[in-house]
Amino acid sequence: MFLWYTETFTPYLAHMKGRDMSSFPSNLLLCILSFLLLWSTAADSDGWQSGHATFYGGGDASGTMGGACGYGNLYSQGYGTDTAALSTALFNNGLSCGSCYEMRCADDPKWCLPGAITHFDLAEPAFRQIAQYQAGIVPVAFRRVPCVKKGGVRFTINGNPYFNLVLITNVGGAGDVQAVAIKGSRIGWQGMSRNWGQNWQSNAYLIGQSLSFQLTTGDGRTVTSYGVVPADWSFGQTFEGAQF
Repeated sequence: MFLWYTETFTPYLAHMKGRDMSSFPSNLLLCILSFLLLWSTAADSDGWQSGHATFYGGGDASGTMGGACGYGNLYSQGYGTDTAALSTALFNNGLSCGSCYEMRCADDPKWCLPGAITHFDLAEPAFRQIAQYQAGIVPVAFRRVPCVKKGGVRFTINGNPYFNLVLITNVGGAGDVQAVAIKGSRIGWQGMSRNWGQNWQSNAYLIGQSLSFQLTTGDGRTVTSYGVVPADWSFGQTFEGAQF
């Protein structure tokens, strides 16, 4: 949690269960029935933009697992219920995964809770921190904020000897990884391509090599984790590197 009483959220997709979609724009209904947030282009001098928020996943947030960022079990990955689904514009084909925002319920005295200001954690328990359950959907103001994470960036390696799929999680700073490079102890730096969400792939043969990673986020900052993966690594393992 941020010191100024905000937390982080990670955009990902989750199904709208039992929600009234009649008021949602028809162009969204055609292709993204599962998205929870609607956004406008309005903004003020403090970086706040306006939109709407609803909730999903049940009172215990059990329905928020998975999603289009590839994070899988959000509890074991350290995200918990601090997550939200996005419209196409903000999701940006997965490149927005990991971004962090601050949110407040705005301009609805009937449903907004007095003084409530929080993150985009729109699992039901968090929604109730900014608005009454009965509201269903409320106007909000939101803005981008830095991500504060405990520990280093995590690299989970999956695949096979000729297809390495690396899931990157727990990214601080801007949070949204835009480019990744990998280096083995016997090969030089090679760019990785984004497979989906925050899963990045390399077809290099890396078995038996210690591995280093270099990440660049949306704000242009770069961090390098040298030798973060030992030579005796195996698929399915997770390793922790440097942090932004």
